[in-house]
Amino acid sequence: MQLSSLYRFPLKSAAGESLQHCPSDALGLVGDRRWMVVAAGTGRFLTQRVVPRMALLQAHWLDETSLRLSAPDMPELQVQVPDSTTLRCVQVWSSSPVVPDAGEAAAAWLSQALGQDCRLVHLPAEDGIQVDLDYARLGERTAFSDGFPFLLIGQASLDDLIHRVGRPLEMLRFRPNLVISGAEPYAEDGWKRIRIGQLTFRVVKPCSRCVIPTLDPLTGERAPDREPLTTLLSYRKGPGGVFFGQNLIAEGCGELAVGMPVEVLE
Repeated sequence: MQLSSLYRFPLKSAAGESLQHCPSDALGLVGDRRWMVVAAGTGRFLTQRVVPRMALLQAHWLDETSLRLSAPDMPELQVQVPDSTTLRCVQVWSSSPVVPDAGEAAAAWLSQALGQDCRLVHLPAEDGIQVDLDYARLGERTAFSDGFPFLLIGQASLDDLIHRVGRPLEMLRFRPNLVISGAEPYAEDGWKRIRIGQLTFRVVKPCSRCVIPTLDPLTGERAPDREPLTTLLSYRKGPGGVFFGQNLIAEGCGELAVGMPVEVLE
């Protein structure tokens, strides 16, 4: 087995970046989901669930200094990592971190691109959101993800789903960080600990799926037949939701690269 694809999502719920290699830190892949769009009035996070047009946002991580934004019919905007001059309390599910606001230019750009009043916020690398203690140890943190620092999907699992649905489906619909090839379909469901290269991961929780995979990642349009969610409901439904992929927590930091061997430890 090997790591066949590596994806980073610098801005939560915007388009992803396909990478050949990337270091990880205490929050996940360096640069992954370190920025987030929130409603201006409430501070609640915005995603493609309620703003499908976010699929058309391109966000490119520019080291530790800035983010480059682009969208259809919009000029590019480079946003500097903000300092702590202006802090904003935001809401990501049940967490309410206080984080730096990226300023008026970014807010105006995103408000125009998305058609609603919003703000852009950033999560400093030294901060982070505690991962659910039902699955994690105290001090294990993530960025603005939905709950965990890494998401893994087996390529064979997607291939099986494609066969069942009967039409092509992009892996990016499911927004994984790590794609593994060389395993049987859904083999990841039975893993407890794996090693990729020199980095060890705990496999802590299946990923419950929402409506985002029904959106075409290139157009932001929702499938009228609600595929692939409709098919997943027929054979991947369990207590608490419909599951596809596995959430991971890394035991340490290190470098990840496409082609690295994957070993099941437990």
